Amino acid sequence: MADVNALRWVNFDNGNDEDSRDGGDNPIDPVPDQPLFDAYSRAVVGAVERTGPAVVSVRVRGDRQRRGGAGSGVVLAPDGYVITNEHVVRAAREMEVEFRDGRSVPADPVGTDPSTDLAVIRVRAAGLPFADFASVAARTGQLAIAIGDPFGFQATVTAGVVSAVGRSLRARDGRLIENIIQHTAPLNPGNSGGALVDARGAIVGINTAIIAAAQGIGFAIPASTARWVVSQLIAQGRVRRGWLGVTARTRPLDRRRARALETQQSSGVEIMSCVPEGPADRAGLRVSDILLEGAGKPLRSIDDLQRLLGEHAPGTEVGLLFARGVARQSVTLTLVEMPPAR
Repeated sequence: MADVNALRWVNFDNGNDEDSRDGGDNPIDPVPDQPLFDAYSRAVVGAVERTGPAVVSVRVRGDRQRRGGAGSGVVLAPDGYVITNEHVVRAAREMEVEFRDGRSVPADPVGTDPSTDLAVIRVRAAGLPFADFASVAARTGQLAIAIGDPFGFQATVTAGVVSAVGRSLRARDGRLIENIIQHTAPLNPGNSGGALVDARGAIVGINTAIIAAAQGIGFAIPASTARWVVSQLIAQGRVRRGWLGVTARTRPLDRRRARALETQQSSGVEIMSCVPEGPADRAGLRVSDILLEGAGKPLRSIDDLQRLLGEHAPGTEVGLLFARGVARQSVTLTLVEMPPAR
């Protein structure tokens, strides 16, 4: 049996106890990272206290063919503008917003943007707590705090870090959503439309999606995108994007054709059809033409073309370089507004 008197006890209440040694002359610090943990805890608590009251539950009632649902939202102005995900309110016949104090207030649609999975609704109330968008973009490694109502559990908080920035996700209408934030704050059904905030409580993103089979992989629409979309939706109920009037696909270019066209690109965007009297049709573009450049930028894929159209408003003139056979040609056309999705 061990001699109890020979055991060396560590006093965890006093790191300077003379018997608390690491085998040498250095005292053992039982919790060396305690100040860091305290700072982390204070940051999370402070961010939630500042922004949590502005995060709400969005409840949706559909028609007989479409069931209702629920998600999260964030109040952006004291007069009741709320941002959420488009897929949360897509089938809504009636909507209401529930606040942390238990109040339920009817909400009306303002506008939706399926291309970014964002929507704005407005509640019939005033003097509401609201949150602000961050003034700087999220950075990889920074603290990421998700606030939402997963499974109807109000004001649920999870924390992680920003895993990566600049990701891309495909929207419901096929467009590519750029600069998506990937983070590790756990998300569950119902978190959609909730806030992803930094240590100061400022919104760096609006949570939008998870990978169901994975853990620690969540995605959020960045604040810069959300801010622009919100301004468009409040001003005109929709986001106006340029439209070319074509269906197209990414088309590889073999080396022989690339040399003949004097291009280093290994692919372009092939026109599959032109809408009669659309901008492309009126400019003389034809089926099988391959777009190589737009506004001076390479068009290597259908995503490049969608990005170009997203960057240029209706009424903007855009120069296109394209291949017809092995001949390079150019044209300038005026974009029009993209028709609403059907």
